[in-house]
Amino acid sequence: MPLAANATPRRRLSPAASRDAALEAARVLLVEEGPQAVTLKAVAAQIGRTHANLLHHFGSADGLQRALIARMTALVVAPIRDAARRSRERKDPAELVDVVFDAFGANGAGALATWMILNGNQDALDPILTAVHDLVEELSRDEDRPDVPIKDETLHLVLAALGDALLGAPMARALGLPRDRARGIMRAMLLRDRA
Repeated sequence: MPLAANATPRRRLSPAASRDAALEAARVLLVEEGPQAVTLKAVAAQIGRTHANLLHHFGSADGLQRALIARMTALVVAPIRDAARRSRERKDPAELVDVVFDAFGANGAGALATWMILNGNQDALDPILTAVHDLVEELSRDEDRPDVPIKDETLHLVLAALGDALLGAPMARALGLPRDRARGIMRAMLLRDRA
């Protein structure tokens, strides 16, 4: 059976490396082609493995989705935490806004969340929601000014980043606005909140 044009040739990988390759292939498919493209068969083809091999690692398509959520949560939370701290030190939210918008857009968290919600699998989002909650609580403890509405800021920022990931490009085009206008609006809002 020939590999897909952009598939990785089959080579011997450890179980952990095989699982990691499958999760990265799933993330790329999600970002580039959308949730409907993330099937066990498609992911297997991307990494030169069999459908049965992925079933061994994940148990089912649902297992793959849950593993992908856990992986993306781990990959997204640390950079957001670091950017939030640097943004506070610099008194400039630009980096934080960019990191959050990129997490939901280019890195696929928005597509993943939407996929889970539309599949009726909202419980699968619990790791992401828990990680966001824990991060907000941690940042709140470190806050010099307890009156800064970090929960409100987080809600606005996450919802704006999610909306931008899903509809930002066509909406900006329809309104004749620059593609990065939503980011600019969020930066201005956060600067205003912190003034």
